[in-house]
Amino acid sequence: MSLQFSTDVFTKERIVLAGKEESIVRGKRRLFGLLPEAFAGIKQIGVIGWSSQGPAQARNLRDSLAGTGIRVKVGLRADSSSVASAEAVGFSRADGTLGEMYQVIAESDLVLLLIADGAQAENYREIFKAIRPGATLGLSHGFLLGHLKNVGEHFPRNVNVIAVCPKGMGPSVRRLYEQGREIDGAGINASFAIEQDIDGRATDYALGWAIAIGSPCTFQTTLESEYKSDIFGERGILLGAVYGIVECLYQWFRSQGRAPDEAFVGSAESITGPISSTISERGILAVYDSLDDGGKQSFKRAYSAAYWPSFEILLEIYDEVASGNEIRSVVAANQRMGRFPMGKIDASEMWQVGIGVRANRKRYRIPIEPVTAGVYVAAMMAQVDLLKEKGHPYSEIANESIIEAVDSLNPYMHYKGIAFMVDNCSTTARLGTRKWAPRFDYILRQLAFPTLQRGAAPDESLFESFLKNDIHPALAVCAELRPAVDIAVVE
Repeated sequence: MSLQFSTDVFTKERIVLAGKEESIVRGKRRLFGLLPEAFAGIKQIGVIGWSSQGPAQARNLRDSLAGTGIRVKVGLRADSSSVASAEAVGFSRADGTLGEMYQVIAESDLVLLLIADGAQAENYREIFKAIRPGATLGLSHGFLLGHLKNVGEHFPRNVNVIAVCPKGMGPSVRRLYEQGREIDGAGINASFAIEQDIDGRATDYALGWAIAIGSPCTFQTTLESEYKSDIFGERGILLGAVYGIVECLYQWFRSQGRAPDEAFVGSAESITGPISSTISERGILAVYDSLDDGGKQSFKRAYSAAYWPSFEILLEIYDEVASGNEIRSVVAANQRMGRFPMGKIDASEMWQVGIGVRANRKRYRIPIEPVTAGVYVAAMMAQVDLLKEKGHPYSEIANESIIEAVDSLNPYMHYKGIAFMVDNCSTTARLGTRKWAPRFDYILRQLAFPTLQRGAAPDESLFESFLKNDIHPALAVCAELRPAVDIAVVE
């Protein structure tokens, strides 16, 4: 995928990932002074919706644009239960910063459509009618493009269509922005895409938006590549796979005679604690390198046993996303939710045990458990290799398969369990997690763990490919762009 962009406002930097050149824009608070120039011609930004991304982006934009004369106005349905939440953080009808959804769309120069994906699929025709010609439509996810492809329709030809897609859930976007008040550069990295540019301003609008919500590093993609990697990634290692992995590992350790709390520490705690922090700070290979000789052998056996079963499910997920089937599934699921709302996912023994473990962490030494590390890293690498095979840029691969997992999402599971991580995400992500996590659980139990039980020798060729994988030097470059602080998770 060849991507090139030009900006009249911000400074572009060149990076080389696995021999391929990409361009990025670094965001710092000192760049907030350039936002009026980036948003030239924009008097009002309408933030439509108040689900995962809406509250974070509306507040970040309002704070970043204070004193510029650019109004940030939230648009919600007149009967929305979220009106009270928006008012509680300072948006109000009285001062003109809160209004009815379609009215805000019609009067805004930049419309950030952050309602749930299912609602976008249901209401896009009315939304398109409300956008005035010459305005800019902004998305934080490419789901709507995928839906339009499914139904044979397209965006209005007389508007810009841009995307800024934070590599983390909405609460992370807000929390790291707040931390950035003290430490410049704190934030969530984002990708941006230009789907339609009718006036030559689309790129600077997108980059201004990314910087205003606190992105410390913004990289380029396409809207199609974004929705494929994003919907796929959240069903893969970001949410669905890690959920299935910790569930089956917990049961594996219980079958090996470990007590419930020790099984939880060896599975979920090991991944969300030392494995994630090691990857974040020193890369994937550092997980393997940190083990003693016996641990390295256990890691290699687990990696070899889990890689191809994980790849099999990931390939199926990618095919379902690319074909439009997964998007159709989400639309259908949203229609069913009136009868069957999403249930809780933390009521089983494992997650109840986790409550006690988290409350008494000082009692436990949380190790890098070699089998856990091997299985988890195998699934992560399978996702990396599949995205490379499908032609995604390395910046997107690194963010969607590694950085978002260890820096944005896993800290939420570590803080308060699986539901706290998954259910702070979008409805599309929550649905996909519930659908695909059991598939990872099943295939690892059926194919990977019996191989481990037999004591099969590691696949040396496969493991050599892991050691020499070009994602490692690419990730090292990306690590230099890592946010300046670790997220401090709060409710």
